[in-house]
Amino acid sequence: MNIQLSEHFTGKKLLRFTFPSIIMMIFTSIYGVVDGFFVSNYVGKTPFAAVNFIMPFLMILGAVGFMFGTGGSALISKTMGLGDCQKANRLFSLFVYTTAICGVIIAILGIVFIRPIAILLGAEGEMLKNCVLYGRLILCALPFYMLQFEFQSFFAAAEKPNLGLAVTLAAGFTNIILDALLVAVFQWNLAGAALATALSQVVGGSIPIIYFARKNDSLLRLTKTKFDGKALMRACTNGSSELMTNISMSIVSMLYNAQLMKYAGEDGVAAYGVLMYVNMIFLAVFIGYSVGTAPIIGYHYGADDRAEIKSILKKSFVIIGVTSVSMLVLAEILAYPLAKIFVGYDSALMKLTFGGFRIFSFSFLFAGISIFGSSFFTALNNGLVSALISFLRTLVFQVAAVLILPIFLGINGIWLSIITAEIMSVVITLTFIFTVKIK
Repeated sequence: MNIQLSEHFTGKKLLRFTFPSIIMMIFTSIYGVVDGFFVSNYVGKTPFAAVNFIMPFLMILGAVGFMFGTGGSALISKTMGLGDCQKANRLFSLFVYTTAICGVIIAILGIVFIRPIAILLGAEGEMLKNCVLYGRLILCALPFYMLQFEFQSFFAAAEKPNLGLAVTLAAGFTNIILDALLVAVFQWNLAGAALATALSQVVGGSIPIIYFARKNDSLLRLTKTKFDGKALMRACTNGSSELMTNISMSIVSMLYNAQLMKYAGEDGVAAYGVLMYVNMIFLAVFIGYSVGTAPIIGYHYGADDRAEIKSILKKSFVIIGVTSVSMLVLAEILAYPLAKIFVGYDSALMKLTFGGFRIFSFSFLFAGISIFGSSFFTALNNGLVSALISFLRTLVFQVAAVLILPIFLGINGIWLSIITAEIMSVVITLTFIFTVKIK
């Protein structure tokens, strides 16, 4: 039985509704992890470093879909809360069509300029060649990747989080199976890994279009629409925090790579790549929970039910707190086996990865509050506060920390910088939550 956005949410019901979104985000994060595993173990250390090097740039481009999804979902949910379902469907259709068009344009530009961008970032020689090959193949599927990001939010708004999970699982298993075949069996090396990911993104982006284009029993359906610049601007403003988060994280990843090249060389970039794979999966739990709760908050905001919003906020603090502690414990336990799985073939690289992992994992204690806080204000259609939290957390604090701490602490300062940034971000987020009134 589907849980409706209009219901009162107990802690158990909140977890049931958000669970599919959490698993959905985890499987989306597994794309890069699977590629990384097969490239690292079957192709080599340099191609593995190349994938990690160019991936932040590719994530920036894909984040446009996440912006329309989170920002648009907040606006759609609020509209449904106001009782205007026809307008909600027109907005939904507008956002999907706009994302598809933007995806095609951005993909073409990315394919043309991927080489000079990789050079600008510092890639050269064999790494440059690998960055261009992997990047161009991935960019061919960028419109579908953006749509998949977008539909992750829209499935929750349509009261169909389980269907969203099924689509993501289909795409995830497609990626895993094709990686095994194209890289391990057919030995297409880096090109095989890129094709596996690209084809899985096609699966993840096309199935939702087919579902929503036909008659269905969800709250949303693709229909005729008209251009609404004001609605697009509001969606972009609401979702700017999520776009800022992805862009900032990618920029910071590039900066981390540059610092690691300075302090540890290519091994440092490879070690950081492993940490980022695990970080993506762990943070996907918080992101998935935030994506799942956003339509609920947006709906009750539109329905002017402040009591339910405050109830969800209190329950979310408890859920995130318990999850954060559990993640730290799990990360410490898994640090050695995960390092061995990815880079066990190189003892020096494995030692570097393991040491960094043990320090880096403490960031999981603090990240959840800020991720949820940013999403919370997006759901309230307060894009300014949401963007400010994301901007400070993912860019300002991290850039300052990663530039300053290594001067005094060496490479350990790089691993500690993320923890420092997350602690400062929690202070800012809680300040906003307890001082900004829900209008």
